[in-house]
Amino acid sequence: MGKRKSRTSKMLAQPKKQPKLDTTFDCPFCNHTGSVECSIDLKHRLAEAVCGVCKEAYSTSAHALTEPVDVYSELIDACEQANDGVRLLRRRRRGFVTELGRTLLPYFVR
Repeated sequence: MGKRKSRTSKMLAQPKKQPKLDTTFDCPFCNHTGSVECSIDLKHRLAEAVCGVCKEAYSTSAHALTEPVDVYSELIDACEQANDGVRLLRRRRRGFVTELGRTLLPYFVR
């Protein structure tokens, strides 16, 4: 007669399911939730993130390991990089920017 399989051996034999990653995200421009959809075309090596509400789009190159989360994170990084340039210009308008990036307000003598 054969030995019965224990419950733990059945649980170890089943592979764990990986959690599904999101493909829709929040738009950084119009702040709508779930409006940015990321699509990846591996044939043309193109990844694109498009907002369905404000129609803002971002595209980048893709490879075999690219996921929609990667495309969205590159979109956010590009937005932050563009905003850094705007912040620097605003600092320059208010005062003088030193080499370390600190703002020195102009001193006006009356």
